Amino acid sequence: MKPEVKTYPAISGGRTLIFETGKLAHQAGGSVTVRQGDTIVFAAATMGGVRENLDFFPLSVDYEERMYAGGKIPGSFFRREGRPSTEAILTARLTDRPLRPLFPKGMRNEVQVIMFSLSADAENPIDVLAINAASAAVMISDIPWNGPVGAVRVGLVNREFVVNPTYSEMEISSLDLRLAGTRDAILMVECGAREVPEETMAAALDFGHKSIQPIIDAQLKMQAEIGKAKREAQYFAINAELDQQVLDLVSGPMNELLDKPLSKNEFYEGMDALAADVVAKLATPAEGEDATLFPTAGAVKSSFGKAEQAIVRERILAQGKRPDGRAPKDIRPIWCEVDLSPRAHGSGLFTRGETQVLTLTTLGTIGEAQELDNLSPTDTKRYMHHYNFPPYSTGEVKPLRGQSRREIGHGALAERALEPVIPEEKDFPYALRLVSEVLASNGSSSMASVCGSTLALMDAGVPIKAPVAGVAMGLITDETGRYQILTDIQGTEDHLGDMDFKVAGTEAGITALQMDIKISGLSANMMKEALGQAREARLSILGKMLEALAAPRAEMKPHAPRIITVKIPVDKIGALIGPGGKNIRALQEETNTKIDVQEDGTIYIASTDGIGGNLARERVEALGETAEIGRIYTGKVVRIADFGAFVEILPGMDGLVHISQLDSERVNKVEDIVNMGDEITVMVIDIDPTGKIRLSRQAVLEGWTAEEAREKDGKRGGPRPGGSGGGRPGGGGDRGRSGGNDRNRSGGGGFDRRR
Repeated sequence: MKPEVKTYPAISGGRTLIFETGKLAHQAGGSVTVRQGDTIVFAAATMGGVRENLDFFPLSVDYEERMYAGGKIPGSFFRREGRPSTEAILTARLTDRPLRPLFPKGMRNEVQVIMFSLSADAENPIDVLAINAASAAVMISDIPWNGPVGAVRVGLVNREFVVNPTYSEMEISSLDLRLAGTRDAILMVECGAREVPEETMAAALDFGHKSIQPIIDAQLKMQAEIGKAKREAQYFAINAELDQQVLDLVSGPMNELLDKPLSKNEFYEGMDALAADVVAKLATPAEGEDATLFPTAGAVKSSFGKAEQAIVRERILAQGKRPDGRAPKDIRPIWCEVDLSPRAHGSGLFTRGETQVLTLTTLGTIGEAQELDNLSPTDTKRYMHHYNFPPYSTGEVKPLRGQSRREIGHGALAERALEPVIPEEKDFPYALRLVSEVLASNGSSSMASVCGSTLALMDAGVPIKAPVAGVAMGLITDETGRYQILTDIQGTEDHLGDMDFKVAGTEAGITALQMDIKISGLSANMMKEALGQAREARLSILGKMLEALAAPRAEMKPHAPRIITVKIPVDKIGALIGPGGKNIRALQEETNTKIDVQEDGTIYIASTDGIGGNLARERVEALGETAEIGRIYTGKVVRIADFGAFVEILPGMDGLVHISQLDSERVNKVEDIVNMGDEITVMVIDIDPTGKIRLSRQAVLEGWTAEEAREKDGKRGGPRPGGSGGGRPGGGGDRGRSGGNDRNRSGGGGFDRRR
């Protein structure tokens, strides 16, 4: 029997989202599809049991990009989807962040949310739909959860906010804001912007929060009508008596420790020693005592973590004292350096406190842009940013297993922050790859990557529109309504705080935002205050960066490729490339260059050798030239006939030097003057209406004009293109000897031929 299918529309900003459930995946805890236009995302949420000895909530959120959704066959060797693409990983992270804080604290059951694309229309983006699909799937499932979450994308088109803009609208939008939240507050922000002012950003956040309300209403209606009863879950046992006992025991020594100006390692060593002392006192029975009457070491360590959190947070809220002694708005000491690698095209080192990032720039040709195989309409990317976070950066030892989701996310954030200031391809025809190596980390390494990248780009001589800096903001709150916004948070404050709010931008405005939050939401006033405080910090950091390098270098590094741009007619592209790429390969080898050909006839020639680059430019430019009567060319003899020599005066363009025009004296045999492959200087003396070119070497030797050469040639009875007796090779006295046979052999009588 076919199941009953339920649909729930939600209209936000004039755009309709349709939730549908009841048709697919009946054995999942909850399953839905969400549709906008012809883009459809499926999501399923399921809860399992409890794994032993877990001290965290085992939630996994995965998005799988199915190429069939866009009518594509994957481009891999196996012709099936492989490891998740960067876009798929970012969509999964985007979905995880607003869902996670709404699960009950202490929950230990495994929960899995899986999403995949069913249809992609190349107009409506998938990522925001995936968040809504995941929220609805959990909402109607048997999983305990304090949702729902609504999500929208906000664009700024012609100074007007737009809800869930299409890809085509995003091309002209100065804002790409993805926002998720509950009825009362914002939970997650991910944003790229073209130097948008803080006031406009705050207005966009408020607009976005209002726009998610119809989506939340639709999910609440779904739960009320078809939602399953919530199952009992298992939670981490809370021992309030033990928590208080540990707090009383460590409060004094921990405050003494926090009053000292300690480095990250000194702080953690002190905390570890204090924790070990507490475990020894509370969880270690004396000889002969019943161990069952004592709390476990794990329980004591858990209570110690709560005590640390309570003490650190209270010190910040009540006294404005941070773990490293800074005031709430203080930025850690900064120093910067550039030009660290003599062979890299650009390098920048940014150090802030105990966080240090080295970014290196590589410049390449447009042909080295990344090819994308995904469901978005964008198929290439010329600016790439990669982020590496090795274990030594935090003093740890771990196996290297490729890039984690976190590394991919941080790299994408830094890329998004700098993308608005990268010069346009027409102004700077390079592909750019930046790699940020995190050498040491104690908080906000992604924002340090933004700063290091700005320095590396300027060191490489990339004419960025403006320098970009980034800073991570934190938040401490309590149940009474007290809160404190922290500038430039370090690792401890990120771990013990309620928010990690990253802001990057130029002096003019914001270029990127990312917010991770652990509490149930963030008010609009808190967001505005955080944005204002972040601007002050960003400008201060920019000042420090510009002390190291005030502007992009006027000249690129010696080893960086110089790219020369040449434009040729589209119909000459084939002549440049040649059969099977023969011509362009030979030209690249001869000139030691790399040449990229665009469909519109734009040619990019990359070379670290000025001589080779100029030679390649001359060869390519020659393709766009046309023969001019009276102009002198130096060309190569490409064919010899009884009646004369064919000379290539321009790439793919030949002309005939009749035997009578080869020399000042009478010539009995062509080979007496020239042979195959010889280079000779000739003048174009005539071009007939069909494009056949007549050349003269004698005119060059005698210093004649084209008219004089034609006149003297006519008196001798030599053939002339278009004349009564000279319309073909061998005209006049030689006409009967060669006639049309040589004309046919050269491709129908034309001397303008493509080689």
